[in-house]
Formats: sequence, structure tokens, C-alpha cells
Amino acid sequence: MAEQKVPTAQLVDGSAPTTQDALFQQLEELGIASRTVDHPPIFTVEESKQLRGSLPGHHVKNLFLRNKKGAMWLVTCLEDRDVDLKRLAEVLNGGRFSFGKPGQLMQYLGVKPGAVTPLAVINDATGAVTMVLDSVLIDGQTVNAHPLVNDRTTALSGHDLLRFLEANGHAPRLLDFATL
Repeated sequence: MAEQKVPTAQLVDGSAPTTQDALFQQLEELGIASRTVDHPPIFTVEESKQLRGSLPGHHVKNLFLRNKKGAMWLVTCLEDRDVDLKRLAEVLNGGRFSFGKPGQLMQYLGVKPGAVTPLAVINDATGAVTMVLDSVLIDGQTVNAHPLVNDRTTALSGHDLLRFLEANGHAPRLLDFATL
């Protein structure tokens, strides 16, 4: 498949968002095996459940959150987790959470709504976004995430996802969302 365009935009540091090709190149350079499948654009967990077919492994949802002071978090957890934002904010000592705006999402993570993914930390060179990961995602199963766009899904091991996050300066805060 031809390289899909990343929306024309600038990140907060003035650079252009990373392309899928550059993302896949970095995965390869890190020795991370991945498999990517194409599908119609997906915007919600429900759409994902309907369209994914038999993709094995963990399927995730991603929340881009901010507080009134401007701090930002990218939260990645199992798709069926109920996330109590008030409780999560208490655990993370984040104040009061709200969802980040689409413009902030593009400026800091280089993706549009619907394409939010832990792989987007590749675009946060300033380290402004704190990564929070459901601890079950590193249990050895495959994790399925968008590769910066919402019409493809990339599968990689949870341990490799963790290595990718660390290599991009975003060692995650691991939380057991089953107990929140």
C-alpha cells in the first residue's frame, strides 16, 4: 500500500509529524517485529469490534487527557476498561482531567482524533505528554494499535511496545486498570 499522508500540520517543536514509513523504519531499527493490516477508518471501540475480524491479541482504547494547568497524558488501556477519569486523575495526581482538544492532539502527538495510539509518542520530542499504560498490555500477548492513522492496525508484542515507548523517551507509568 502506498504511504498514507499524515495531515499537513506542525508539531509544537515546528517539525512535521512522523510518517508511517518513518514509524515502521524505527520499529525495524529497534528489532521490533510487527504486522499491519488495512481496514476502513475506525473512530470508536465499537467500530473496531465490528471491523477487526479475527485479529488476535489485546485491543486498546486511547485517551488523550489534559488538566487545567496544561499537563497532558496519553492513556492506553484494554478497550473494554471502564475508566473513571476522576479516580484516574487522583491516582496520577493530575488534578481534574478533561479530554485534550484536536489541535493539541495534532501539535503534541501528530495524529487526528480516531487515530490516537501509543505509537504517536514518536512525535512528542518535547516530552510534554506523560504515557500511562494498562499493565496487562505487557503480559506477552500481541497489542493492536493504529500506526498513526485509523485505517490500519499494527500488531506488536506488549514487551516490544514497552521498548518502543522507552526508546522514544516515554517510559510509561504502568497501572492496573482492573483495580481503578
